[in-house]
Amino acid sequence: MHSPMCEPGDMRLIKTLIVDDSAFVRKVIREMLSSNPYIEVVGSARNGTDALGMAATLKPDVITCDLDMPELDGVEFVKAQMARRPTPIIILTASPQDTHQVIDALEAGAVDFVRKPTALASDTLRLIREELIEKVKAAAAVNLRAAPPIRPALAPAVASAREARNFGIVLLGISTGGPQALRYLLPQFERDFPVPLVVVLHMPVGYTHPFAEKLAEISRLPVKEAFEGCPVVAPQALLAPAGRHLCFQRDPAGQVKIRLSHHPRGKPHKPSVDVMFQSAAEIYGKRVLGVVMTGMGNDGTEGAAWVKAQGGMILTESEESCTVYGMPRCVVEAGLSDGVVSLVSMTMEINNRL
Repeated sequence: MHSPMCEPGDMRLIKTLIVDDSAFVRKVIREMLSSNPYIEVVGSARNGTDALGMAATLKPDVITCDLDMPELDGVEFVKAQMARRPTPIIILTASPQDTHQVIDALEAGAVDFVRKPTALASDTLRLIREELIEKVKAAAAVNLRAAPPIRPALAPAVASAREARNFGIVLLGISTGGPQALRYLLPQFERDFPVPLVVVLHMPVGYTHPFAEKLAEISRLPVKEAFEGCPVVAPQALLAPAGRHLCFQRDPAGQVKIRLSHHPRGKPHKPSVDVMFQSAAEIYGKRVLGVVMTGMGNDGTEGAAWVKAQGGMILTESEESCTVYGMPRCVVEAGLSDGVVSLVSMTMEINNRL
């Protein structure tokens, strides 16, 4: 699913704590994780309150946590644990109605989540085994010291010695660590940002719409989930909907609009940063400013090559501020980055490049 040379992490034993109010689920998850030779389950807790004490004693590398629990639920546990001892936390959720709580947990510091099957039979639970193992291994490589400040500095852009470019669009590609990074980044853009801003965030179906609504609540720039035929105009930020690729097309009047598609197949992510970048390069030519931010894997590298071939520009987030320095690292190693920028400086750098 991801390019091995671009994945962080080593093969050390990963100490993992399981938190779930169901004894049956705790047992099944323990069996699943223990089947991997590089994961050691060091304990299990029945609720968030117990988990806080166990985490303080056991100091796990990764925590898997149920969302709905008595005494202290998943969201409140994430907040409390991140305040005490920041630890990569993977949320497990079974209910489609938990969408907003999942997003709250991600914003509070959880690094990822896994959808449990709705039927809690052992056979159906084991369907998530490989996904959960891979996410635990990825979480162990997360850099929690890179978490953005709670409140962004709303500093205006300053004059830059760099040559101004006539960009027509800004594209952001982001994955693991994305919800926190976007909550920090987007509120810094002014309400009259001069070009359209389009974001691909790796997130499962059903979560991008409520996340776009949350971003809109805290941003001065209008933010919404993109839809088929949506006009690509400024000022606004569009979040690609999960489950389909986001592309661009011109209508007969010359207006650029969004096209959503299930093609090309074979990409591990829908939407794909590669697909968005390539499509934008074909429509906007050298007027594309692409930004590749925190995330696992190499999505964005192939697309960055398309952007560069048309004369566009690519910025990458610095290793120091990335939750996972995978996607940006691949772009840098391919020689496609025009600038490496920390999260705290990214808005100003984008403004200065326009």
